[in-house]
Amino acid sequence: MADAKIEIKVGAISLSGEGDADWLSKQLDKLLEKIPELAKISVSDIEEEVEAPKSVGRHPTTDRAKAVGTLASFLKEKKATSIQARKFLATALWLQETQNLKRINTGLVTKALSDHNQGKLTNASQCLINNATSGWLVREGKQFYISDEGRTELGK
Repeated sequence: MADAKIEIKVGAISLSGEGDADWLSKQLDKLLEKIPELAKISVSDIEEEVEAPKSVGRHPTTDRAKAVGTLASFLKEKKATSIQARKFLATALWLQETQNLKRINTGLVTKALSDHNQGKLTNASQCLINNATSGWLVREGKQFYISDEGRTELGK
C-alpha cells in the first residue's frame, strides 16, 4: 500500500502519484527540475496533441480545439474590458472554455481576473445577478453556467 501521495498542477499540466515516500521524493526532485518547461505548456498545446473525448462533460457548443488565448486577449476580443457585467460574463466563458468547466461560481471569476491581472469587479455578485436577469447565465444554487443566449451575446 502507498504511504505517500502527491498532486501537482503546473500551468495546464496536472500530475499525481503515490508510492513509497523515498521513491516519491526522488520523482518530485525530477519533476521540480522540469517545472520551467512544464509552465510553458498551454492548454491549446495539449489539445493539438490529444483531443479530449466528447463524452467528458463538454458543452455541446464549445469547440475546445480552438485556441482561446489569454484572458486579457479574450476580454479585449469580446469588448469586455470596461463594462463590469460583460467582463464577468466573458471571464466566466473563458473559464468554461479553457478549464472545461460545466459550472462556475463567482469566486472562480474574481480569482481568474486577479490571477491574470485584469482588475477587480466592483461588485461581482451584482454582475452575476445582472447577467442572470438578462438570461445570459443560468444559476444553479451557488453555481452557474453560460446560457446559449450569453454565448450569442459574446459572439460565440
